[in-house]
Amino acid sequence: MKALIQRVSSASVTVDQQVVGAIQTGLLVLLGVEKDDSELQLKKLADKVLKYRVFSDEQGKMNLNVQQVAGSLLVVSQFTLAADTNSGLRPSFSTAAHPEIAQKLYQDFVLYCRSQGIEVATGQFGADMQVALVNNGPVTFLLNS
Repeated sequence: MKALIQRVSSASVTVDQQVVGAIQTGLLVLLGVEKDDSELQLKKLADKVLKYRVFSDEQGKMNLNVQQVAGSLLVVSQFTLAADTNSGLRPSFSTAAHPEIAQKLYQDFVLYCRSQGIEVATGQFGADMQVALVNNGPVTFLLNS
């Protein structure tokens, strides 16, 4: 399981010209689910996302996590993060989880984050989404479970 996180001032997801999820200060989380991912990896990655210190403290150092700055998450399923790009000029998706499994783990990731007391907005699993964001920094990290 992979999460590409971006520190944002704002972010939103639009499907069929309708905004389906939006946040202000927080993290845009692009979530990729792979074949062998489990609930244990999901919780490990979610905890890492919630506790990863990417927000500035009073001295301007990245010492605060999203919960400490009262931020939110916008979690978007990102099938292409599970791509194998090691050879050739076209990605292979042989390592990606089957859509039903990926959707369940995606939804469980969202529910787990909400259970930790953070506001979570979402995209729409499997939809053609337009993601807009103001990347604050820019600050972007790829996290693995």
